[in-house]
Amino acid sequence: MEKKKVAFYTLGCKLNFSETSTIARDFSKEGFDRVDFSKKADIYVINTCSVTENADKRFKTIVKQAQKANEDAFVAAVGCYAQLKPEELAAVDGVDLVLGATEKFKITDYINDLSKNEFGEVHSCEIEEADFYVGSYSIGDRTRAFLKVQDGCDYKCTYCTIPLARGISRSDTLENVLKNAAEISAKGIKEIVLTGVNIGDYGKGEFGNKKHEHTFFELVQALDEVEGIERLRISSIEPNLLKNETIEFVSTSKTFVPHFHIPLQSGSDKLLKLMRRRYMSDLYVDRVAKIREVMPHACIGVDVIVGFPGETDDDFLDTYNFLANLDISYLHVFTYSERENTVAAEMDGVVPQDIRKKRSKMLRGLSVKKRRAFYESQLGTQRTVLFEAENKEGYIHGFTENYVKVKTPWNPELVNTLHHIKLTEIDEDGLVRFDFL
Repeated sequence: MEKKKVAFYTLGCKLNFSETSTIARDFSKEGFDRVDFSKKADIYVINTCSVTENADKRFKTIVKQAQKANEDAFVAAVGCYAQLKPEELAAVDGVDLVLGATEKFKITDYINDLSKNEFGEVHSCEIEEADFYVGSYSIGDRTRAFLKVQDGCDYKCTYCTIPLARGISRSDTLENVLKNAAEISAKGIKEIVLTGVNIGDYGKGEFGNKKHEHTFFELVQALDEVEGIERLRISSIEPNLLKNETIEFVSTSKTFVPHFHIPLQSGSDKLLKLMRRRYMSDLYVDRVAKIREVMPHACIGVDVIVGFPGETDDDFLDTYNFLANLDISYLHVFTYSERENTVAAEMDGVVPQDIRKKRSKMLRGLSVKKRRAFYESQLGTQRTVLFEAENKEGYIHGFTENYVKVKTPWNPELVNTLHHIKLTEIDEDGLVRFDFL
C-alpha cells in the first residue's frame, strides 16, 4: 500500500519552524512521507502566525495553493492564529481541521479519517489550559537547527497577542534541552539557535509554577558543554533579561557566538511606558555598551515598532536618533498593526497608515546604513563561516559567527562545512566576499 503524503507550510518565527519539524517527525513515525508543499499530498498542515495582519491574509493564499496541488487533500491549520481565531480559519473554504495551542502536537490523533469536512472542525482550548510544555527542534530543513527551550509569556505588552495565543511562560527541563541538543549534534548539524517566546525567562516550571528551576544563565553554561556542537546562537532576548553574566560568558565561550538580537520597540521612554515594556531606554544603552566592551566585533540586532498609538513626530525622531547614535548592526522594523483583544487597540492617538509607512521606510533605510557600516568594520578580519545548503544564482552563501553574510561561487562540497576566512570586500549586492585561509 502506498504511503500517505503530508506537506507543511510555516508562517512566522523560528519557534514555529521548530514546532513544525517536531510535528513532521510525528507524521513520519505514523508512516507518512513528507513532501514539498508545492507537490501533491494527502494532507497539508499550515502552521499559522498572528503577529501581523499579513499573516492572516497569507493564510488564505496558502490554502488555495494546497487546493491547487490537490483539491481533495485534507487541510489542517495549527499555531497562534488557529488559537486566536479558530472559527475564522475554519470558515476559510477548503480548511478541514483547526487545532489550538494544546491540540497541535496531537494532530496525528485527529486524522484517522482524511475525508473532506463540509465545515472546518475546531479543537481549540481556553488558553489557560496551555500549561504543559512540549519540547521541539527543527532539523533537516537547514544547516542549523532551531531548538525550543521555552514557550508562552507572562509579560503584558499592550500591543501583543502572543500570551493569548501561547499561554503562560513555561520551560523545558534542562535535562531535556541537553538531550535534544545532543540529538541535533549527532545528526551532524553544526549550529543550534535557541528559540522560544521569551527565552530570557527560561526556567519557569510547568503548570504555572513561577519558581525558576534553572536560570537562563545556567542553561547557557550547560549547553556550552554539549559535545559536537560547533556553534550556539541566542535568538531574540529581552534587554532586561540579558544579564551581564551571560554577556561575559558568551565573550569567552567555546561555542556561543557573538550575536545578540535584543528587542527595543521604541527609543522613546514615553512609548515604552505605553507599551508596558519592562525597561527604559537607558537600560538598553547599558546593554549595548556592555556587549561592545567585551565583544567589540559582536553583531547586535534590534526590533523596533513604528506607528504605535500616541507616537508623535517628535517621539519617532527620538527613536530614530536613539538608534542612529547606538552602535548596533541592523534593525527589524515592524509597522504597528491593531490586534483584537489588546490594550493598544483601544488607545487614542492612532497614527495614520501613510505616516506609519513613511516612518517604517526611514528606519529600514537606517538599517541598511547600519548593516553596511558593520560589514565595513569587519573587512580585513579573520572569521569562521558556516555555509548554507542553497544554490542562489550560482553562489553559495554563509554566515560568519558574528552574522556577516558572505558569498562565493557555488560549490556543493562546501554545504554545512565550517571554514576560516578573511573578509575582503563588499559586493554590489551588499554581501561580503572573502579569501579562504
